[in-house]
Amino acid sequence: MLEMSREEFEELVGEALDRIPAELTRLMDNVAVFVEDEPPAGEPQLLGLYEGTPLTERGEWYAGVLPDRITIYRGPTLRMCDSREEVVEETEVTVVHEIAHHFGIDDARLHSLGYG
Repeated sequence: MLEMSREEFEELVGEALDRIPAELTRLMDNVAVFVEDEPPAGEPQLLGLYEGTPLTERGEWYAGVLPDRITIYRGPTLRMCDSREEVVEETEVTVVHEIAHHFGIDDARLHSLGYG
């Protein structure tokens, strides 16, 4: 398995977030991004997870709720990549994928766009 500290991986996630166009990040609402070492039990290959209510599904009822949560998992990413460059690329794809869920884009559409 490729070695990379938690801090370095968190930096890569931050850099991936910084590459999201400002026009999109301004539209993100009530969402927090986290890095965890491992995904939930039973999903060892999960690279990222979006938990919340997509912007496209929010209505007048949406107020006073906890932030949506995007989690990027370090362990599976490092296990599937052979180089730091691959980790950088896979981290960016995963961050974009999970943010797209926040905007209401489903997996089928993301796969067709190359973010599967």
